This record gives sequence, structure tokens and C-alpha cells, in this order.
Amino acid sequence: MTAAGEVAAQPAAATGTARGPGRRKIDDRELLGRFPPRAVPAAWPVTLMGRDQVWGHLIAAPFPKAGSAPERARRRGMAIVLGWLAGQPGGTWQDRWLAAGAEADPAADWRLLPLGWNLHGSEGKPRQRDQHAVAPGLLSLIAADVLRPGLAWLLGTQTPKFLAAELARVRDPAGFAAVSARARAAPVNLAATGVALHRIAAIVAAKGGSVAGICTGDCLELLTAAAGTSSSWQARSPYFYQLLHASGMLEASAPPTIRMARWQGQPAIEELIGKCGIQCRPVRDLLVAYLAERQPALDFSTLRRLADDLGRLFWRDLEVHHPGIGSLHLSAEAATAWKQRIKVKPARAGEHPGSATEPRINADQLLVTVRTFYADIAQWAADDPGRWARWVAPNPVKDTAIALRKTKAQRKSRMDQRTRERLPAMPALLAHVRAQRTATADRLAAAAATTPGELFTSGGVTLRRTVTSAGRQPVHIWAEDPASAARTDLTAAEDNAFWTWACTETLNETGIRVEELGEISHHSLIRYRDDATGEVIPLLHIAPSKTDQERLVVISPVLTGVLSAVISRVRDATGAVPCVHRYDRHERKFDDATVPLLFQRRFGVENRPIPYSAVRLFLEKALAAAGITDVTGQPLTMQPHDFRRIFITEAISGHKDINVTMNYNTIYPQQAINAHREFIARRRALRPADEYRPVTDAEWDEFRGHFARRKVAPGDCGRAYGTPCAHENACLRCPLLRPDPAEKHRLAEIILNLAVRIEEAQDRGQLGEAEGRKADLAAAKDKLAQMDYIAASRRATADLGMPTFAQAASQAITASPNPDDA
Repeated sequence: MTAAGEVAAQPAAATGTARGPGRRKIDDRELLGRFPPRAVPAAWPVTLMGRDQVWGHLIAAPFPKAGSAPERARRRGMAIVLGWLAGQPGGTWQDRWLAAGAEADPAADWRLLPLGWNLHGSEGKPRQRDQHAVAPGLLSLIAADVLRPGLAWLLGTQTPKFLAAELARVRDPAGFAAVSARARAAPVNLAATGVALHRIAAIVAAKGGSVAGICTGDCLELLTAAAGTSSSWQARSPYFYQLLHASGMLEASAPPTIRMARWQGQPAIEELIGKCGIQCRPVRDLLVAYLAERQPALDFSTLRRLADDLGRLFWRDLEVHHPGIGSLHLSAEAATAWKQRIKVKPARAGEHPGSATEPRINADQLLVTVRTFYADIAQWAADDPGRWARWVAPNPVKDTAIALRKTKAQRKSRMDQRTRERLPAMPALLAHVRAQRTATADRLAAAAATTPGELFTSGGVTLRRTVTSAGRQPVHIWAEDPASAARTDLTAAEDNAFWTWACTETLNETGIRVEELGEISHHSLIRYRDDATGEVIPLLHIAPSKTDQERLVVISPVLTGVLSAVISRVRDATGAVPCVHRYDRHERKFDDATVPLLFQRRFGVENRPIPYSAVRLFLEKALAAAGITDVTGQPLTMQPHDFRRIFITEAISGHKDINVTMNYNTIYPQQAINAHREFIARRRALRPADEYRPVTDAEWDEFRGHFARRKVAPGDCGRAYGTPCAHENACLRCPLLRPDPAEKHRLAEIILNLAVRIEEAQDRGQLGEAEGRKADLAAAKDKLAQMDYIAASRRATADLGMPTFAQAASQAITASPNPDDA
């Protein structure tokens, strides 16, 4: 490569390797300082015993095995292992075990060491009965706490087997019984349960004591050892920790999950800037000080983006192309060159530097960020010259360099085009997820009613229910194609189809953001009863945020069925939705309190909120399975936010809120209710104060009148409170019309009348009138199909025993704005 080529390649490569604030890999060893494991003492009573004492201890209850043959093998193995260890140096049996070198290589067969000793120097082969006896012999020594092997060896060795069963028999029957009962209450894969119990037994064997003595540090130490012995998913599985925590075995201060134990909190500003790789220390300190001044008014996601823009995309880029730069005073050439570079994204890792051609869509916004940075420095220098004056420099970004109006117009054009491409695909997507939900549920029910190994037919497809090994009760129901023998997890397929349907329907019916979907809790459901008509109107309370107002969304009949199905699915035996820890990915922190979120799934013995990435994956798989393509024939892609754009395109979505009196059901503890109120109060504090002024009598009457005016001939108008009718009362064409199946006969008459009017207009040559009535006819038929779907959903809900919405809702609104009148 030429020198010019090296110079040209260097900036692109350097920029490409520092792409954004990456995630720091979490190492459990770093957490051992916060959660120290128990130390293994040098000696304890049993390991200090003499050989005869140990023998007497091991042949007394509860150690002997049932049956003469297993017991003889155990004693033969104990004699060999004790004899082998007796010849090793050390003052305790534990010292002798460590000196013997059996733990040097966990993957090696340690049995060769005692078996070789037992040959007494002869060249023959060990007897087969001795080979089978040494493992049970060592297992008895471990179970009796004579030896405490290391965690790495216990996880890596193939023998002795059945460590958990032996410790449950002789060391801590009550502790292992409690953990096993917790595993049976919420069963998972049988192999995963076995691995979890073995890990718990390994901690007890290595640390001594009982199951109740295990601490968080012991669990983290085991995960560290497991990661060193295997790279499989089971090595990283925290299921054993879930069992311990759910069984109440860990200390009171133990984090509920390993995820929370590993949580590092929000990175400090110094760390955010440090990731950018800035070489000039004074400028680095300046950026840290600048962000610290801005931090109180920013949420963490905005702060992190600002740090990346100023640190990596602005200053680090200048350092790469202008080595040694140390002043904010940029030459005209340097400023112009930087503005040109940020218009194009750098080449990705592994790509040729010259292949970078993808335009940076937010380049103008980056210019605004840099211009604001320079302007803030200049303004702050007037108030505190000693701190900021030396950094005042001419602003490299002039007003004329920022074409924000053009950028916004281009962005709006792109979003409009994206919406136009995806709007026609919505009926096919909704039809697919509804059909998949029904088909997978029917297939699972048919398989559950079939004996393993037998054929069954569902939806015209014939499958054979898979036979599980050893006759054990399976956690999931599997089926296989008789022709190809391809296996399908019907339980997982039904679960994925259900949540794909629930997320898609909720986003489609409300137009809320995916973040707001994840914040819907049982407390978000509100009942409003109109005193005049007695009608109960279900409302969905959307919590306020920094970017949007608090608002109430009228729940449609379709959404009522969806939320009722979700609540019925996640409720526990007490009738309450389990409370879970919510993780705010924008603020990168867990909420202190738990809340009864509706969109949650079971993972082992714990419930977790459905992450935003899972919602996107649901949509991706549904679109692929439905075979929906774009205008070019390529597979269509959708993001959860596309539903919001489509919803707003079809109808004006209101953002009004009204102060209400909330009456919570008593199925939740008071701290959960208080936590929800505190969460709403924190979010309200982010909004302008005038949004929460007292409600006047006229406004309250207007609010009540809105619901009275919702009733129209074919059903109910679902437009949000405070929004006008955008379709000039053309209800049949309006997507916000919630058709009432009880009015099906009226709609049938309208359809018949429209057909007559179309024929009449065509006979008179009024083609424009005919086209208008055809549009009405198509909309009326669509509403008729919606009526059929709503009616079918109601029948299905009743058949499955799901609660009515009045039973599912957890809040109520009184008809008076004054709490004293309620």
C-alpha cells in the first residue's frame, strides 16, 4: 500500500473501531468484591478426624446405602480412597486431597490415581469392581464433609455422579426438598433442572454447611468457575440462583436475579467520554465538565447520545485526522473537512475504507449539537470566566450550515413513504397473527389430549405426539411430522403466537409506543361509569414521559379481549398479576419497586417483562411467516413505531388527561400500589406544570358529554377525548368506529341499500357517485367482518373461562372530579 493509501485508510479504520459507546462485557469476577463468597477454612472437625474415626463416622447412619451390594461397593471404595489419601502429605484429609493432585485437571479421570495406588506397584489392571467402587467411595467422603473439592473440579469432573441426590439424602434433606419443590411448582426443561440441582450441591460440597447457608457470592463464584469449564449456554444459566432465591435460601439482601446482581448502574460521564478514546486530556476534561453541567436537565439516553456525538463523532474524529490538536479553535479547512466527513458513515469492520457510502441521516442534528456546545461555552464564560473563558472559540458551525427545515421535510417524506408502504399490509398481518394464535392453541390442545406416540389431526395437519424419555412428565409438549420426523415444540409455538398476537393487536388498537407497551400494568386499567347512562367505559392509562403527555385511551372491544386474555394468562394462583422488576433501557436502571406489568413471561421460576427487542422479533417472524413483501418483492420489515405512525395516519390521536379518583382492588399489597403512584408522580414531574391544573366544572361536563356522544348507529366512536371528528361523521369509512355486533342487522341493511344506490348511479351515468358509494360499500363490508371477529372473540373468551373486563380492570374512575363527592 502506498503512503497516501495508508494515510487515507488510517482515519476510516480508526473511526470504524470506535463506533459508539459499546457495552462493556460483564465478568462475574468483578462482582465478587461487592458480593464476597464464603471462604473455605483450613480445617473443620470432620476433616481433622483420624482414619478410624472417619471410617466409624461413615458406616453410621445416615450414610449406609440400602441394599447389601451397593453398601459393599461403597465401603470398598471408601477403603481404597482413604488408603490412597493416607499416603499423601498433610495434616488434614483436605490437605491430603489437595496434595494428591486430583484437581489438577478436572477433565482427567481422577480414579486412575487411587486405583494405581491400590495395585501396590504391580503391572496388572485394576479389578472392575474396584473401578466401580472408588467413585461411590469418594462421594461418601464428600457428602460427609470429610473433603471439600473445589468448584471448578466439581463442575468439570465426570465422576462421582448423583452428587445432588447423595447430599439430599445424607446432608440436607429439608433444603434440597424445598428447592426441588420450587422447581416442580414451575417446571422447566428437565436437563436444566438437573444442572441447577447439581450446581447447588456443588456449592454445598465445596463450601460446607447446608443449602440455606449459600450466599450470593457463592453463586457468582460458581458462575465464574462454570464459565471457565464450558462455553455452553448451560454454563451461563442462572437457573440455580432463581431456585435458591425463590425458595428463600439466600440472604435477605440478595438481588432477586443474577441480572440485577450484574447490573453496573449508569456509567459515569467519565466512562462515557472515556469510551471515545480521546487523546487530549484537557479537551477530555472539558467535555466531562460540559456534560456534568447539562446532566440535570437530560435523561440518561440523551446524555449518552450527547457524549457520543461530542466525544467520538466530533473531537475524536478531529484527533484522528489532525494529530496533536488541542484547541477548540478550528481552522476553516479542518471545520469544512469534518462537516463533509460526518455526512457519510464510516466503513464497517472488515470492509474496505473506501466502501463507506451510506449517508448519515442525522448529520444536521450533529451540527446543531456542536453549535450548541460552542454557544454554551461562550455563554457560561460570561458567568464563570475562570472556568470556561479559555475555551471560548469561534463557532465552526454557522446558522447557514444547518438546513434543519430541509432535513425535517426529508425525514417526514421518508416516514410518510414508509407508512404508505406498510399501511396496505396491516390487514394481512393482523389476519395472520390471529390465525396463528388460534391454530397453535388448537394444535396444543389436541396434542395434550393425545397419548404420546399416537397420531392426532389439527387444522388439517396430522402429527404424532413425541414420546418423552424414561416416561417422565414433559414440561413442553412436542410433536413430529410422521413423514419427515421433524419435531416442533408446540408449547413454545403457542406461547410465541399468543404474545405476537397480543403485542400486535395492542399496538394496532392504541398506537402507543413500544416503551409504553412495556409500562402497561394492571394499575393502568381504569373503569369510568357514566352516571347518566350507567355505561362502563374501559380506559387505558398511559403514563407520562419526557417526550409525551399523560393520556387516557378508550379501550376498544378488540383490545378488551386482548387485555383480558393477557391478564388471564399471567395471573397467579391468588388472582393477582405477578409483580416484576421493570428495567428502563433508556435510563439503564431497574426500578426499586416491583409492579404488576401485563406484558411479562415466565423464565424458570421468575417472571420477567417482555423486552422491546422481543416485540421486534415477534413482528419480524410474523411478517416472514405471513410472506408479506414490499413493492420490490423483498420481505417487508416493520418496527413497533410503524403502528403508531399508521394509527395517527388513520385517525387523530388525542393526548388529553383528566384528574380522576382511583379505587384500587385489594389483591395487591399497599407497597405495590404506592410504588405505582410514585412512578406516575415522577413521570408527571417531567411534564409542564400547566398540564395538571385543576379541572373546571365546564371541562368535567365536556368530558362526560364526550362519552355520551360516542354512540352512533353502527356502534361506538373510539376517538380520543378532546379530538374532533376527522372524517366529518362519515362513520363507515372511519377506522375509529368500533362496530357493535348487536347492530349487524342494521349494517346489513346499509350494505343492501348501498348496492342499490351504486346500481342506480351507474344506470344514470353518475360514475363519480358510484365510485363514492363503492368506497362506502367496501368500508361497510370491512366493518361487518370486524363485527364477526368481535363476536367470535367474545365466544372464544367465554369458552376459555376468561374474566369479563370488569373483573380484569384494577382501577375505577368516579364520575365526579371532586374526591369529596365520590
